[in-house]
Amino acid sequence: QVQLVESGGGLVQAGGSLRLSCAASGRTFSSGAMGWFRQAPGKVREFVGAIIWSGGTKYYADSVKGRFTISRDNAKNTVYLQMNDQKPEDTAVYYCADRASYCLGYGCYEPRLYGYWGLGTQVTVSS
Repeated sequence: QVQLVESGGGLVQAGGSLRLSCAASGRTFSSGAMGWFRQAPGKVREFVGAIIWSGGTKYYADSVKGRFTISRDNAKNTVYLQMNDQKPEDTAVYYCADRASYCLGYGCYEPRLYGYWGLGTQVTVSS
């Protein structure tokens, strides 16, 4: 059973930075992808970014490109989301999610194709 635990959320001022972590366990993370999603109150869950476990290819939503960076520590089975130059519209609950199957490009964006989810961590950006 895959388990995902997010940490690192909090309150930050606009223009500030936070780093989220997602510690993963329960399978060998050599295939598939880890995605980051977010959901603001009253809005649908949206794709933020993803990293392919094999090879490390990364994808980002246009809204965060150039500001957010995904990285990973293979030894710790941990994926990070570094968020810089944050904006009030980044306020949301952030989730990491795991999928065992390979994805490519926009195929990584669909949350329904991720089988396991963390409980989420709140990020609030004040103006």
